[in-house]
Amino acid sequence: MPKLDTPLQLSPVFKPKIWGRRDLAPLYAHPIESQERDRSRPTRAASKVAEDELIGEVWITDDESRFMNGPVAGLTLAEASRQYGPELHGRAWKGKRFPILAKYIYTGDWLSVQVHPDDDYARAHDPGNVGKCEMWYIIKADRGGSFLLGLKPKTTIEALRAACKAGVSKKLLRQFHPRAKEAVFVPPGTVHALGPGLVLFEAEQNSDLTYRLDDFGRRGLDGKPRPLHFDKGMDVTRVNLPPCRSLPHVVLREPFGSRRLVVASRYFAVEELTVRKAASFTGSLERVEALAVIAGDGRIETGAGWLGYRTGETWLIPPATEHYRLAPRVLTRLLKFYVSDLDRDFVKPLATRRATAAKIRKIVFDGF
Repeated sequence: MPKLDTPLQLSPVFKPKIWGRRDLAPLYAHPIESQERDRSRPTRAASKVAEDELIGEVWITDDESRFMNGPVAGLTLAEASRQYGPELHGRAWKGKRFPILAKYIYTGDWLSVQVHPDDDYARAHDPGNVGKCEMWYIIKADRGGSFLLGLKPKTTIEALRAACKAGVSKKLLRQFHPRAKEAVFVPPGTVHALGPGLVLFEAEQNSDLTYRLDDFGRRGLDGKPRPLHFDKGMDVTRVNLPPCRSLPHVVLREPFGSRRLVVASRYFAVEELTVRKAASFTGSLERVEALAVIAGDGRIETGAGWLGYRTGETWLIPPATEHYRLAPRVLTRLLKFYVSDLDRDFVKPLATRRATAAKIRKIVFDGF
């Protein structure tokens, strides 16, 4: 098979949701409008999204995301993962699927109150699945935008179950009003719900396993009430788990601009890169790295030539990529995500910058 040694662009997959919205700024236009405006760089077949559908999620490393260039052009991420395995994922990753599911979420209404299991519970009660540990990075928050994260002190499982059945569970959760660039860590067992007025990036285990506790009596896209999962949800809820939000903002100065070590766990790591001038980078034989462009445009250059990048695009850096160069036309902000060596990639750089042990524990979560 041809060698994967150059940056690869992935197409996004738009997901209609009852709580979504039409306005997908600042990253995208609605897929219908995008197709009409720019047919030279399509994002997704227009026939798959109706003009009046509300988009709630844009999955950027979905199994059905398609490669736009290179030897894997036309293949889905799932197909390329099966064919290339460690050549695409890196030699440290032993799984068959891509290691991280990443997406953008656009909220026009409240999402359900929900909770996710850990790996052990998922394997025992939902065979074939893994748990779901996730993080959020707030891209935009409207005035009044909020989320619920964690139970209020002294809330019991019995009280939560009763409130969920009555459709009033929101009153038992802690409510927060985030600002842009805030980072949140959501380990398994954390009861949570996103409110309207948010645009955020989410990285998580490659799992969509969710136990919905309260949907406020709504009906789904099919007109039927969406299923709830009281028993499993109550089993995995950790009532005393504190909210891990507003994580420390540690920025490292770099020749190209700056690098923020946002959050890391054994499942994923996220950095924010601000690229003000051209800079060279290398891939890692141990892992695949992904770049989500959240602002700016420019060129990705290699020895074989260059390709343009712009806001909303996602690029994978395969392990065999020896060298690539980012040349921004305007200031560019990217979220880089990958499966990390926690000590090498986060703990030591933070300690070198004299971050305290307490601050490091609020960025590096190695106990989940």
